[in-house]
Amino acid sequence: MTGTQAETTAEPKASVRPWRAWLLEGLSDQSARHPGPHGTPPAEHKGHTWWRVMCLTGVDYFSTLGYQPGIAALAAGLLSPLATLVLLALTLGGALPVYRRVAKESPHGEGSIAMLERLLPWWAGKLFVLVLLGFAATDFMITITLSAADASAHVVENPFAPGWLHGENLWITLALIAALGAVFLKGFREAIGIAVVLVGVYLALNLVVLADAVWHVVTEPVVVGNWWDAMTAEHSSPLAMIGVALLVFPKLALGMSGFETGVAVMPQVRGDASDTYENPAGRIRDTRKLLTTAALIMSCFLLVSSLATTILIPEDAFKAGGQANGRALAYLAHQNLGEAFGTVYDVSTIAILWFAGASATAGLLNLVPRYLPRYGMAPEWTRAVRPLVLIFMAIAFFITAWFNANVDAQSGAYATGVLVLMLSASFASTVAVHRKGRRGAAIGFGVITAIFAYTLVTNVIERPDGIKIALLFIIGILVTSFASRVHRAFELRAAEMTFDKKALRLIDECAQAGPIRVIANEPQERDMAEYRAKEYSQREATHIPGGGPVLFVEVTVPNSSDFTGDVTVRGVQHHAVRILRVEGPVVPNTIAAVLLELRDRTGKVPHAYFNWTEGHPLSHLLRFLVFGDGEVAPVTREVLRRAEPDPARRPRIHVG
Repeated sequence: MTGTQAETTAEPKASVRPWRAWLLEGLSDQSARHPGPHGTPPAEHKGHTWWRVMCLTGVDYFSTLGYQPGIAALAAGLLSPLATLVLLALTLGGALPVYRRVAKESPHGEGSIAMLERLLPWWAGKLFVLVLLGFAATDFMITITLSAADASAHVVENPFAPGWLHGENLWITLALIAALGAVFLKGFREAIGIAVVLVGVYLALNLVVLADAVWHVVTEPVVVGNWWDAMTAEHSSPLAMIGVALLVFPKLALGMSGFETGVAVMPQVRGDASDTYENPAGRIRDTRKLLTTAALIMSCFLLVSSLATTILIPEDAFKAGGQANGRALAYLAHQNLGEAFGTVYDVSTIAILWFAGASATAGLLNLVPRYLPRYGMAPEWTRAVRPLVLIFMAIAFFITAWFNANVDAQSGAYATGVLVLMLSASFASTVAVHRKGRRGAAIGFGVITAIFAYTLVTNVIERPDGIKIALLFIIGILVTSFASRVHRAFELRAAEMTFDKKALRLIDECAQAGPIRVIANEPQERDMAEYRAKEYSQREATHIPGGGPVLFVEVTVPNSSDFTGDVTVRGVQHHAVRILRVEGPVVPNTIAAVLLELRDRTGKVPHAYFNWTEGHPLSHLLRFLVFGDGEVAPVTREVLRRAEPDPARRPRIHVG
């Protein structure tokens, strides 16, 4: 079976149109080595040191400095530093412990979604994963569009920008997204070297800007006094300030955006020479260093930037159309360090924001093929990179046009995606430690889960655009997924087929008498009387030639929600009754795969014998789609018809 499938996937080059071959390049590669910074490295790849991989996740995480201080000032006003302190407490005391646990539980880059998939079996798990994929798609897609929109704001507000660019944020954003798509269509391989340079330069420039801002605050203490007087005049007491900060800090949640990316890039971390796939202890340790270091660096920058921008920038400058809107630190760079330095800062910010979109695109290119094709909920061509890139770019264009490339308008959707993934990670961590009997850790993670739930609900209530966007993604994924599953229902769906020695011996014995005759049986008592009665009724109803041996085939379905799976065939013999007991993802498709394997092994076309099933055809169709059985005979025949175009080589189906 495996060889047959490989031949089907890799079509002859001459029969494929050049544009189609280019578009589907890499489709036959089953290793999921997608280009981009989140791609699974090849087997010979030795990985990178953790700090270099930190720069890879940093293009997403650290680039939020480009817009986070401005969004915080808009959301919390004069209380922005206090609200940022609350955010940092949740980052270091909540998100960081959660994702350190995720790194341990899911060390191969699958993240919290895979943890929850393991916790919830059957269809419930699949549906839950599809919903989470909708929120993950929201997170990554808004990363692309929001980062490009903020990059366009830095382009337009630069004093050296041509006059005709002013007011053209939408078209600049669309051009940046198109350039991003072009890079991935061409082929985007190694990103860590670029990420190290971008992150190093960007953080160094931010350090200069913030150091200068701190110097202005220290040498001009009156600005601190003015800020404090304004804040105390606006809020009656310190307790009132703390209360307001607790209420508004959910709006700042996108300052925690890098953790999911941090665990996604785990396969790139080198770890120790003694690491194994089952126990990558060194990789887990170094990924935890990566997460901790990134969180500490970002916390320091967020706190200082929040203080500096709130104290030194007038409130009106943060509003829509203001010079600091979406670019608070760039405003300080231009104002305090000159237009030349400010332009260098703008170029660095534009580059890292654009590369954050590349990071998000690569994350999507690894996330979608990891789940949907395996569930049968996407066509096989979604394993190829270029068709997905075109789809993602089209969605990014639509979102950008919808929000008119407005950074503030997209922040709610971004925060919603981030918070849902963090909530799922904290819940998965709670369940994981609870199952290991660690009651104290389970209580701690449970408290973090409750805080993230509050933060998410508050964010959704105040900025419902985020949940609307996420719901559109979820509905789109669910509808297309189930339509794809129905469309692909008649594929063979057997990943790898394994026969034990006894099964092979029984097959060879039956083949000596001519074409193998197979009776499909749904086992009940599994005693001699059942098999004798079944054989007698089939010989009478379908006129099996008398005297020849028959093989009974019995299929059990461990999990009918799986679309494909490995098929194992065990041989069993009760006196003269020969039985092949098979485990597969669905009954008729598995029988079809077994029949084709019998033909290939014996060189003779086998015959299979079935009974008609009583009941309404529609109910049988639903049973087939949900439970994997239904009316087996006609479905088996249809699977064989699609799998084997030559009628002379197609196994024969008899129904009585």
